[in-house]
Amino acid sequence: MADFRASLSDAAPASTLSPPLAALWWAAKGDWDRAHKIVQDESDKDSAWVHAYLHRVEGDLGNAGYWYRQAGQPAAKDELEVEWDRIVAALSGGERA
Repeated sequence: MADFRASLSDAAPASTLSPPLAALWWAAKGDWDRAHKIVQDESDKDSAWVHAYLHRVEGDLGNAGYWYRQAGQPAAKDELEVEWDRIVAALSGGERA
């Protein structure tokens, strides 16, 4: 996860990142729209999880709840930064929540 965080100083995410991780990269850079465009048409559970996170960032908790269910994840209630860290860790090879 430290490498992922360090890459936030780059101009763009690594081309090898999965769509969900690329979306989290853009979200961390403050580009919600770009992050959302990356995951909105993906159909896998990891993308749904990131999609849920993004709607939570937006403040649309109803929509976020739908995407948490699609991802098979509990709706997050902790700080957004803590959730971002948890998702990055899980999608980078760590354990899922």
